[in-house]
Amino acid sequence: MHGNKTALVLGATGLVGKALVRQLLVDPRYTSITLLVRRPLPASLFSDPAGKLNPIVIDFGALQDYQGYFSVSHVYCCLGTTMKIAGSKAAFRKVDFEYVHIAAQLTRAQRAESFVWISSVGADAKSANFYLRVKGELENALMRMPQLPNAAAVRPSLLLGERAESRPAEDIMQALAPMLGKLMVGPLKKYRPVTAAEVAHKMITLQHFE
Repeated sequence: MHGNKTALVLGATGLVGKALVRQLLVDPRYTSITLLVRRPLPASLFSDPAGKLNPIVIDFGALQDYQGYFSVSHVYCCLGTTMKIAGSKAAFRKVDFEYVHIAAQLTRAQRAESFVWISSVGADAKSANFYLRVKGELENALMRMPQLPNAAAVRPSLLLGERAESRPAEDIMQALAPMLGKLMVGPLKKYRPVTAAEVAHKMITLQHFE
């Protein structure tokens, strides 16, 4: 089945973003995939025999200036950072809340068919945990945004996969993941570690296909 869908991906160089782009490149429903990135991509990062990929280097601090790129069928937002990398709560919030919120507004303005982003299991605007609170506040803001069609969040727990940067606590959890996964059944199932490829696949299934 060959389609005529177009996609825009933000956060294409992260763990889920890379897995997502690789799946979109082999999905016959998509004819073109635009990536908004901070810096030029290494040629070896993605295999693109069909010539679908269109990477655009932008300044995320002026994301609203790139509204035209949101004129696509589907917008995938894989943006996210950590407190360690961000360096402060304000810097973390800028990436994980503000940039995603602006992306949703641009998606609405350009009348894209759907918007899917990455949240987190346990996201709650009332959480005492800052990370989960920001994720919850974002969910509330986007789900209540008028005229944002087919908005959906993926809520992964611990992500399995090779990251560019070291995260010692996550490295330990990755080693324990096979055992933890078997223990997490019933209500705990949502906390099972998942692979980036699984999260990416879930994002694609949440998009609006007609």
